[in-house]
Amino acid sequence: QVQLVESGGGLVQAGGSLRLSCAASGRAWSGYAMGWFRQTPGKEREFVAAIRWSDGSTHYGDSVKGRFTISRDIARNTVYLQMNSLKPEDTAVYYCAAAPGCIWTSAGQYDYWGQGTQVTVPS
Repeated sequence: QVQLVESGGGLVQAGGSLRLSCAASGRAWSGYAMGWFRQTPGKEREFVAAIRWSDGSTHYGDSVKGRFTISRDIARNTVYLQMNSLKPEDTAVYYCAAAPGCIWTSAGQYDYWGQGTQVTVPS
């Protein structure tokens, strides 16, 4: 059974940091890319960042470049999203997802999704 389980969300003041984790299980992930998306009520899921398991190559959404860093721990089958210099507009539910092959920025290309974790940055 494939599972993606996010953790690490919470409430943080503007300018602060959080690290999200995504524990992946249930299949071999070497041929996959892992992505982070976020969503606020009434809006579509927004691409945040993605990383390929095989070579660690990464890609970021424009709104988080220079502030967020995605990484993976192959031994632990876990992907991380380090979020620094958080802003109120970063408030959202953050989802981990997996897509076969290369990095995609469209949510529709991802086959597996976690349940989401809330990140709140008060204004």
